[in-house]
Amino acid sequence: MHDNENAGKELRRIVRISEEIKRVVATAFKINLMAMNAIFLAKRAGQSALGFGVLSNELRRFATDLQTQMEALRAMTYGSTSTVTALLKQARVNRSLELTLKTSKGEGRRIVEQLLRERHAESLADRQAQMHGVSRRLRSMIDSTAQLVELGSVLARSAKIEAAYGGSFSTSLMQVSSDFEKTIGDIQQSLAALTKHQTEEMAG
Repeated sequence: MHDNENAGKELRRIVRISEEIKRVVATAFKINLMAMNAIFLAKRAGQSALGFGVLSNELRRFATDLQTQMEALRAMTYGSTSTVTALLKQARVNRSLELTLKTSKGEGRRIVEQLLRERHAESLADRQAQMHGVSRRLRSMIDSTAQLVELGSVLARSAKIEAAYGGSFSTSLMQVSSDFEKTIGDIQQSLAALTKHQTEEMAG
C-alpha cells in the first residue's frame, strides 16, 4: 500500500511538472516571435540600434534553445510517467497476490509466497531504481534549463541598456526589451515551480 501511495503521489507530481513545462514551451515560442519583431524594429532603427539588433538575434537563438530543452524535458517527463504507471500496476498485482496468500494453504501458499518474494526483490526494486534515475536526470535538466534562462535574463537586461541608444526608436526599443525582461521573468517563475515540484519528491 505504501508503494502504491508513493507512486500515486509521484504521478500527481509529474502532472504538475508537465503543466509547468507546457507553460514554458508556450512562453519560449512567444519570445521567439518577440525576438523576430525586435530584429525588424532594429533594422528600421538602423545604425543607432546595431547593438540591440545583435542582442535580439541572441534572444531568438535563446528562445530556440529553450524550446529544444523543454521538449527534451517533456519527453523525460513522459518516460517518468510510464515508469510510475508500471510501478502502480506492479503494486496492484502484488496487492492481489497478498490477498490470495491469505486464503491459500499448502503448496499453493508456498508458490504465492515465493512469487511475492521474487516480485518484491526484483521487479519493484527495478521500477523504483528507474523512477529515481529519471528523477535525478529530470532535476539535472531543470538545473541546466535554469542556467540557460539566466543567460536569457542577462541578454534582456543588456537589450534594455542598448535600447537607450536607439535614437528616435529608443522608446519602442525600450518597450520591447522590457517585454523581454518580463517574459523571461515569467519563465524563471515557472522554473522555480518546477524545482519546487521536483524537491517535493526528494522530501517525500
